[in-house]
Amino acid sequence: MSVHPAPHAPSPDASAAALASLVVDLQARGLRVEVPLERRRGGAGPTDSGMLWVGGVPLTVPMDNASAAGSPYVLRAEDEGYAIFRDGERLAGASAQRRPRFYDLSTADGVPYWKIGLLHLDSFASTVVQTCAYWGHADQCRFCGIEVSLDAGRTIVKKTPEQLAEVAVAARELDGAVDATLTTGSSNGVDRGARYVARCAQAVKEAAGLPVEIQFEPPRDLDVIDEVGEMGVDSVGIHVESFDPDVLASVAPAKARTGIERYFEAWTRAVDVFGRGQVSTYVILGMGEDPDVTLDGCRRAVDLGVFPFVVPLRPVAGSLMEDALPPDGAYTERMYRAVAGYMAARGMHSSIAKAGCARCQACSGLTPVASAL
Repeated sequence: MSVHPAPHAPSPDASAAALASLVVDLQARGLRVEVPLERRRGGAGPTDSGMLWVGGVPLTVPMDNASAAGSPYVLRAEDEGYAIFRDGERLAGASAQRRPRFYDLSTADGVPYWKIGLLHLDSFASTVVQTCAYWGHADQCRFCGIEVSLDAGRTIVKKTPEQLAEVAVAARELDGAVDATLTTGSSNGVDRGARYVARCAQAVKEAAGLPVEIQFEPPRDLDVIDEVGEMGVDSVGIHVESFDPDVLASVAPAKARTGIERYFEAWTRAVDVFGRGQVSTYVILGMGEDPDVTLDGCRRAVDLGVFPFVVPLRPVAGSLMEDALPPDGAYTERMYRAVAGYMAARGMHSSIAKAGCARCQACSGLTPVASAL
């Protein structure tokens, strides 16, 4: 049974439109699993999920929450790989990520590699500082679970550039990683943690030769963005989370105080430094946002050269929103269609991004929806 990555191309057994709708609905409803599967539980990033290629499309799918337990979709084994079924009907072929080989290695001082970095399909990823200045008090982002995995002992507090470089080389050589995505909890410093994560990126790039995206909040001094560019970083993610100011104030108070206009200022500087399509922002759907305000924000970002990485809310166990429900798939697909259509008209697509979430696309349905337009 093959569990190796499939090519990133549509499967011949599913039309583009049907595949796009399936991807969106899987993200909304989750997936029951009848086979052993590598997945992630608790913490930052695509957590409580499995990572698959469905019909050739890279996808992270909720598998370990209440929605997934009641999902009409099930993953079953076939003679060659897997397939997604609903009510006994085969909908699309699937393949899964095997356990990465580098997970079985440890550093000289005994730290397992998987506590330093993980493989998200074909991307090496790490939260280089697993704490956040907002965690544990009124400023905590309600959707975030950054310190959950730390509390559970599944990671270490701070990864060094040397550790990350060592593990990234193994991820590339043993498991075919094609890029690196490095993020961090926010700090109270002028740079909001950007300089340290950039140092880590520099070490990874020099050792492993991988293109690297780093993610950080708008620094108080925007010249920090120029410093990051001079360190050889390829792409950056500066995540506003929601363009609706009322929603942002409710779910991410500290980001709301930063202000949405400050994000646009930071993006403007970052596009000047890294180029069009190399700057991205998460836009989370399903937190009560005004759709028109959200779409206006996405269009303005695209016009600036920023990739709006639109994703559905994925409630994280241990977060303040762990009991929230993901948005309805029909709503998410409508928003994807509107954003994808505008991006296509402006020449913005995922193939532009050199590294990071906008390059991978597995947590969003934008790319399959765009392919079906």
